[in-house]
Amino acid sequence: MNALSDPTRRRWLAWAALATVFLLVNLHRLSTAVLSDRLTDAFGTTAAQLGTLHAAFFLVYAVAQIPTGVLADRFGPRYVGSIGGFVLSLGAVGFALSDSYLAAVASRALIGLGSAVIFVTILRFCANWYRADEFATMTGLTGSVAGLGAILATAPLAVTVDALGWRTVLAGLAAVGFVAAGAVFAVARRSPAAAGLEPIAGVPEQPSVTLAETAAHLRTLARDPDQWLLSAVFFAGNGAILTLIGLWGVPYLVVVYDLEVPTASSVTLLGSVGILVGPPAIGWVSDRLERRVLPMTVGVGLLTVALSAVPVFGRPPLAVTAVSYLACGVLFGAAMLSLSTVKDRYPPAASGVATATVNTAGFVGATILPTLMGLVLDAYRTGETVGGTVAYTQYGYRLAFGILAGTVAVAFCCSCWLLVRDRAAAAPSNPDRSSAR
Repeated sequence: MNALSDPTRRRWLAWAALATVFLLVNLHRLSTAVLSDRLTDAFGTTAAQLGTLHAAFFLVYAVAQIPTGVLADRFGPRYVGSIGGFVLSLGAVGFALSDSYLAAVASRALIGLGSAVIFVTILRFCANWYRADEFATMTGLTGSVAGLGAILATAPLAVTVDALGWRTVLAGLAAVGFVAAGAVFAVARRSPAAAGLEPIAGVPEQPSVTLAETAAHLRTLARDPDQWLLSAVFFAGNGAILTLIGLWGVPYLVVVYDLEVPTASSVTLLGSVGILVGPPAIGWVSDRLERRVLPMTVGVGLLTVALSAVPVFGRPPLAVTAVSYLACGVLFGAAMLSLSTVKDRYPPAASGVATATVNTAGFVGATILPTLMGLVLDAYRTGETVGGTVAYTQYGYRLAFGILAGTVAVAFCCSCWLLVRDRAAAAPSNPDRSSAR
């Protein structure tokens, strides 16, 4: 039996194709940290404008999440995933050819539009091809792909850009994206039955979803306090990590520690390694414990502590900052449990739109937080450059990083609130709720 006709092997092939596109998504969305000096030089940006250029990806990404959930529920990964891969690669071509700031913003927004469908599509695919007790592990494994993309977006990208130029590198990523999109179309299907295969033990066939049913699920989500609390957790966790690793983590190291961009990228690489290992490890623990909210709460609390190093000390020893970056990447896996939690609380037919709703909040956070940090930093601009990077005062960075730590602290409070709600609701008369604690 070959891999295409064996459902347990076929699902890994399809997941790998989708994950390759998701790897590119993370390379693109985190690339602006390494490219910040080149983009500032090419387009003459201020810190706020650079933050907006970076956030253009996330703004479109956030807006598209709920429609993506609807599309993933109705049409499946083959069409949604392959079209997304094609569109993001088309945007990468446009970004590589941009000759103005507005063209770069528009192209990055197009990359965000294509990228927006991939993560939720993978989650919907996993809900249809993997057992419920494998879902958090698969979500974490998908998160580790984000970590690999984040690793490639640091020192490896910096070295490659130095050798080939940023426009050539972006064009090369676009070519890889077109190939990966074709692979998704070739091997990904909605379910084993849709691929003409035998069902996988323990994986129920998911029903088709009508627009009326989707609308009903959305109304339920809008009225659900738990959804808002989970969305607050992912708003903070996803927004903070993508802002730290994807934009301001490198310029902070260059200016405050007087490092070269490749060296600073190597420190940021530790955060990316954390993203690689943390989400699958925390997801596996959550699946084994059959608990969601408790490990999420503990992890988000520790993430608050890790993000507090810069605002508290300003310029802690470089080793402390490096450990802080690593811990932030690892603990991001706790914030990702918000996606598994909301999926557990809704029927299988609503898994796409439920996870998309919480995912939306995460990318609203990734849109708002880098721009807020940029506005704060512009108020403390020195007028100098360090290693080609515009310099801001150490105090400015303390205030800017304090935005991240404070936002995650609020998320920790929301997670504690959810934990209290779940403990109150986990009575014998309400057994369904206790499984997602």
